[in-house]
Amino acid sequence: MNRILPALLISILAITTSTAQIKSPSAFLGYELGTHFTPHQKVVDYYKYVAGMNTNMKLISYGKTYEGRELLAAVISAPENMGNLEEIRKTNLALSTASAGSVDLAKQPVILWLSYNVHGNEASSTETALKMLYTLSTDKSTAMQEWLKHAVVILDPCLNPDGRERYVNFYNAVSAQKPNVNPQSREHFEPWPRGRVNHYYFDLNRDWAWQTQVETQQRQALYHEWMPEVHVDYHEQSYNAPYYFAPAAEPVHQDITPWQRSFQVTVGKNNAKYFDEKGWQYFTKERFDLLYPSYGDTYPLYNGAVGMTYEQGGINAGLAVVTADGDTLTLKDRIDHHFTTGIATLEVVSANAGQLVSHFKEYFQKSTATPPGAYQTYVVKGENLARIKKLAALLKKNHIAYKFGADQTVSGVNYMNRKKESYKVERNDLVINLHQPAAVLANVLMEPSTTITDSATYDITAWALPYAYGLSALALPVSVQGKYDAPEEKTLAYTKLANPYAWVLNWESAADARGLIALQTAGIKVRITDQGFAAGGEEFKPGSLLIYRLENERAGVSRKIALIEQQTGLLFKTIGSGFVDQGKDLGSGAYGILPVPKIAVLSGTETSSQAVGEIWHYFEQELNYPVTMISMSQIRSLDLSTTTVLIIPDGSYGKELSEGVANWVEKGGKLILMEEAIAAFADKKPYGIKKRVMAPGTDLPVVRRYDDKEDFSDAIPGAIYKVNLDASHPLSFGLGKVYYTLKTDDKVYEPLESGFNVGTLSADAFVSGLAGKKVRAKLEKGMLFGAESYGRGNVVYLGGDVLFRSFWESGKQMFVNAVFLLN
Repeated sequence: MNRILPALLISILAITTSTAQIKSPSAFLGYELGTHFTPHQKVVDYYKYVAGMNTNMKLISYGKTYEGRELLAAVISAPENMGNLEEIRKTNLALSTASAGSVDLAKQPVILWLSYNVHGNEASSTETALKMLYTLSTDKSTAMQEWLKHAVVILDPCLNPDGRERYVNFYNAVSAQKPNVNPQSREHFEPWPRGRVNHYYFDLNRDWAWQTQVETQQRQALYHEWMPEVHVDYHEQSYNAPYYFAPAAEPVHQDITPWQRSFQVTVGKNNAKYFDEKGWQYFTKERFDLLYPSYGDTYPLYNGAVGMTYEQGGINAGLAVVTADGDTLTLKDRIDHHFTTGIATLEVVSANAGQLVSHFKEYFQKSTATPPGAYQTYVVKGENLARIKKLAALLKKNHIAYKFGADQTVSGVNYMNRKKESYKVERNDLVINLHQPAAVLANVLMEPSTTITDSATYDITAWALPYAYGLSALALPVSVQGKYDAPEEKTLAYTKLANPYAWVLNWESAADARGLIALQTAGIKVRITDQGFAAGGEEFKPGSLLIYRLENERAGVSRKIALIEQQTGLLFKTIGSGFVDQGKDLGSGAYGILPVPKIAVLSGTETSSQAVGEIWHYFEQELNYPVTMISMSQIRSLDLSTTTVLIIPDGSYGKELSEGVANWVEKGGKLILMEEAIAAFADKKPYGIKKRVMAPGTDLPVVRRYDDKEDFSDAIPGAIYKVNLDASHPLSFGLGKVYYTLKTDDKVYEPLESGFNVGTLSADAFVSGLAGKKVRAKLEKGMLFGAESYGRGNVVYLGGDVLFRSFWESGKQMFVNAVFLLN
C-alpha cells in the first residue's frame, strides 16, 4: 500500500504538471478569451504552440488562402490512437471505398471533424476552436480520456481566414474602448463587402461540391484523406436568434438515410440536455434544411457522414450587444454555447462510436450494391469536349468514378425534353455508373429533378450538372459500364499546313477565350466569323476566330500560335486559300477585327459583393485577364481611352447610374448589365429595355388566413429555366439554340423593339426546382438575354446569373461572348 500511494501521487503530479505546461489561450494571448477578437496569425501561433507541447496531437498545415494565410487542422486523440493514427486513417478510408474487407470495427475509433468560421464575420467559432484545442489537450478527466479512446477529433479552427481577418480588422479599428452594446453603434454595422466571404467574395459554405475556391480545394483534398463519420459546421446567425442545432428542417433530400436523420436527433437531444441545465434558449427543425449539396452539413451527409450545422446568434454582435429581448449577448456567451455543443457532441459521438463506424461501412457497401434513386447510370454526350473535360475534372475532385464510351445502344430519359429515347453511346460520351462508393453524391449532383418535400428551403433547389454545363445527357434505369479512362483527342491527328493563308480557332467553349486573350496579348490581330464558312472540306461555325498570316507576319505569328497551342492545349486549324467552299471569302470585309477590351467592373456598396466576386474571380483566376474595379463616384468620368467595356454586377442602383453612363455608351462604350442591374435601366431613356407588364388580374394579392402566412407563391430560391436562343447572334456562339439558366428572381423583360432578343422564355421554360405559382406566371414568356445599340456603343442585358458561384459552366460561354465577341 505504501508503494502504491507514492506511485499514485507521482501519477497525479505528472498529470498536473503536464496540464500546467500548456498555457491557456488567455495566458498565451495576453488577454482573457472573449474580450478581444484574435487575429488569425495568433490563432496559428497558438495551435503550433500546443502542437509542440502535446504529444497526443498532430498538426496538419494543408494550404494557404488567396491572401497567403495558413490553413491548419489539428488531429487529437488518446495516446494509443495517436501511435496508430495512419493505420486508423487508412482503415477508415477503406471503409469509405467499400474495400475494407474484414475489419474489427470495435477497435476502429470514430472520426469527428469540427469546422469553424467558414463565414469570416461569424467570428465566435474560431475563438471557440482555441478553447476546444486547450481542453482536449489538457483535460485529464476520466470522461475525456474515455471519449478520446473512441474518437479521433479533427479541429479546423478557421476555414476562411481572409474573411475573418477582414472582419477582425474592421471591428478592432472602430470599436470603443469598452464595447458599445447599443445596436446602432457603428461597430455593429460592418461595411461592404463584409467579412462573411473570402478574398474573392465567395461564400465558402456554398462551395463544398463545386470547389471553385482555393480554400475549398485544399480542404477537400484533406477531407477525402480522412472521410469523417461526423462533421459539424459552426456558424452564427442574427444576434437576436437563439442557438440552433440539429435535427435539421425540411426539406431533407430523399437520399439522406434514416440512420443519418436519427443520429442528428440523438446528438440534438444530448446538446439540449446541457442547454436545458443552463437555461439557454435553442431551437431545432427550423430554417436550416438538408437539400443543396454544397453545404458543410449536406456534403458530408452525401459522403456517408452525419453532417450538422450549429448556429449561434451573433453576426455583428461584436464583443457585446443588447438584443431585441433586452439581454446583453457577449462574445464570451457565444464561445460558451459553441464550446458546450462541441463537448456534448464529442460525448455522444464517442458513446456511439461502434454504431457510427458500422453504419459508415454499410453506407458505402449499400451505395455500391444498390445505388439510390430511379437511375443507375448517367450518360453525358461528348458534344463539347472542353466542357466534358471540365465536368470530368469536377467529378474527379469529388471522388466520383466515371469512364468514357460504351460501344452499345442504351435507352433512357433525355434531360433536354424529358422523353425516353434510344442512343448509341459514342467514344467521348462520359458514363457515370452509380454502382460505386460515391453513388449518393453522384446521384444528387446528376439527378434531372430534385424531389422537394417542403418549399421553405434555404438555398437553390436545382443544380443538375448537365444543365449547368450545357451538355445533353440521358438518365438510364440500367447499369452501363464505360470503357475508357480519358476522352479521345481526335483533333491531335489534324495535319497542319506549313505556310497557311490563315489559322482558325473554333469558338466552342469558354476555354477558347484563353486562346483569344493569348493571341491579342501577343499583338496578333484576330478576326471573327459572324456567319461561318466552309473551307478545305470542313465547316467552321459562327464565332470562329481567324488569324491571317500576312497581316500578322511582323508579329511572328507562326511561332506564337505554336506556343499558344502548347500552353493552352487548344488546336488552331490551317487554311491554304482565302477562296472558301461556302460562305464569304476570307478577303471579305465581313470578317472584322476584334478589339482588345479594356474592362472595368463596378464595385462598392450598391453592388452585391458576391456578384462582384464572381466576375473578379473569373477574370483573374480563369482567364488571367486584367480588370479595373471602380466605384460609383467614377461613373461619370469614364474615358474610352482607358475603359471600353463596363460591367455592372447584380445590385441595387439609383437613376444616377443609368444617366451617368449614357454619354460614354453613345460615344462607343460597351455596357454589360447583369441581373438586377438591368432594373435600374428599364423604362429609362435612352435605353430600350422595359419591364414585362403582367396582364390585368394575373398578379393580384392573395387573401389568405394568418396561419397560411408563409405563402411561397412568390418563391424562387433557385430553379432551372430553358432559354430559347437566337443561335445567329454572337451572344449565343458556342451554345446553340438552347441555354439553361439558373433563375433566382422573377425578373423578365419585354422584347426589345430595336435590338436583339437573344434569349427568350416560352410557356414550357420551367425545367426543375422550386418556383411558386406567381413566379411561374411571370416567367412564362419574355426576354432574359439581349443586346441593343445606342450611338456608337451597345448595351448587353444578362438577365440570369451566368457566372453563378463559378460552377455554371455554360453561362461562362455567354459571358465571354458578351465581353470579347460582341461589338
